[in-house]
Amino acid sequence: MSKLFRFGDTIAGYEVPVLNEREVRAAAGILFFFAIITFMNAFLMGNFYPIQVFIVAFLVDFTIRLFINPQFAPSMILGRFAVRNQTPEYVGAPQKRFAWIIGFALALLMFYLMVLNRVVGPINMLVCSACMMLMFFEAAFGICLGCKVFNLFFREKAKLCPGDACEANTRHDIQKIGMAQIASLVVFLGLIGVVGQQLHGATPADMTHHEAAASDGAANDECTPPDFAVKMGHAEMWKLHHNCK
Repeated sequence: MSKLFRFGDTIAGYEVPVLNEREVRAAAGILFFFAIITFMNAFLMGNFYPIQVFIVAFLVDFTIRLFINPQFAPSMILGRFAVRNQTPEYVGAPQKRFAWIIGFALALLMFYLMVLNRVVGPINMLVCSACMMLMFFEAAFGICLGCKVFNLFFREKAKLCPGDACEANTRHDIQKIGMAQIASLVVFLGLIGVVGQQLHGATPADMTHHEAAASDGAANDECTPPDFAVKMGHAEMWKLHHNCK
């Protein structure tokens, strides 16, 4: 039973229980993928069924992580399979547990609001956005934002952070950002800004002026579905999303 109900593995040479950071990041990426799909279904199409299912799955996954064993959480199993050929990177389990408690609390709130009470409003969007931001930073950058909060509440600071971020270290030359790189980024952003201005309000070549005017007029009336929504067969979803009867 002690092997079943535990959080992290005890590895010789490490002073705290550890998790494989590669699995954790893979699991976060898997959850983020489904989170963004279901979120956009609700936000753009007014279809809240997929995100309700995802919230239940997310809550079950984090319940298993925290109260049974991360090894048996579905997303962690898939993450382990995805990175099975990569060398493990051990990170401290205590700060991960604290971060996942934050995720569990957010999932519990979303379950209460959207699944049990079917509440639709800005609070849902904020909570969902917070969840996705945490998962994105974990998956894309290996930055555990919840782990950073861990140090504010516990006297014993987090240990074994990804990339040795917890320990004071000196950046290598390959990690430094020079003026030439900054200039390249600024030029890129300026170019995209110019392109965006040129394309803004441009009428597609295959659309007549009459159709463009009709489309603009329809878009100005929130309860009148625009042409593209009608052509996609999502007129009713558009009305539902804009609270139109």
